[in-house]
Amino acid sequence: MSILKKNILLLFFTAFPAQVFLAQSSWIISKSSGSSDLVAVYFTSQERGFIAGDKGFFAFTNDGGANWTKQIVDTSDDINEIYFRNDDNGYIVAGKTMFMTSDGARSWREISIFNPKDFKGGTPEFLSVRFADKKRGFVIGSVINKNDEVIDSVVMRTDDGGETWSRITVPSKMELYHLDFANSSRGWIVGDKGIILATSDGGISWQVQKAGTDKALYNVDFRDSENGFAVGGKGTILRTENGGEIWESIKTNFLNTFMRVNFADDKNGFIVGYGGSILRTSDKGKTWIKQDNDSKDNLYGLFITKKYGWAVGAKGLIMKYQR
Repeated sequence: MSILKKNILLLFFTAFPAQVFLAQSSWIISKSSGSSDLVAVYFTSQERGFIAGDKGFFAFTNDGGANWTKQIVDTSDDINEIYFRNDDNGYIVAGKTMFMTSDGARSWREISIFNPKDFKGGTPEFLSVRFADKKRGFVIGSVINKNDEVIDSVVMRTDDGGETWSRITVPSKMELYHLDFANSSRGWIVGDKGIILATSDGGISWQVQKAGTDKALYNVDFRDSENGFAVGGKGTILRTENGGEIWESIKTNFLNTFMRVNFADDKNGFIVGYGGSILRTSDKGKTWIKQDNDSKDNLYGLFITKKYGWAVGAKGLIMKYQR
């Protein structure tokens, strides 16, 4: 079963006000009235944003997080990621399904993304979605058998904006957790056992890069075609300055599992993870310092820009970053 799967309690509400408490650091903590784990957060503007998590939970804000309103998406599977390629066109992956919006998430429609005949002996579970350009996108994850065991990786590709998809072959059978594109040509995928895959031809072909670790890598973030980061199990932080030809392991005293890394600009970035861990860098990821906050709950999702940032986690935790 995916590391992103977690036991939860159902959350019943249509709208909930954020109860905000000022932390001693630059992060404001907001607790929702529910207890579902939140794993994904995405904002298309400073005012409009989205959060999602267990059992198909999805909510939006139109006032910069002051209030969140639940929206029904036709799935009971855990929503693993939210991604928008512009203000109107967005995507959700949840279990073996994907949903697409063309009206800024006012409505969602399910997209048929795979043929069951292509997955004999197992069922795909999709964990991450990204687009290299307007038309070309990718969804990644794993193939799970009836015993909840990972038996293969899966990479799906679209060339028409998400309307139709086809499976492509990659040189790994490991569970794939996350992908990122720096431009229309250069992209990276990270996954279990330290697997890193890279493409320089827009995802037509993928090659294995040497990560120098066997720890699971849960997130990858590239600022451009050369400078990127990956984070994962037991405090793993990897950094590259040459597109992944060489990955450098960044040593810190923090050994919690890290789930997300995201940079606001070329110098300033954040990492979030288990035990409420928040790390920050201001020197392009060469060194990291711990950010104090009032929560010890696991953090699973992160979204950072130059002006604002958000993190989400266990038991409905929502955190806002203020500069």
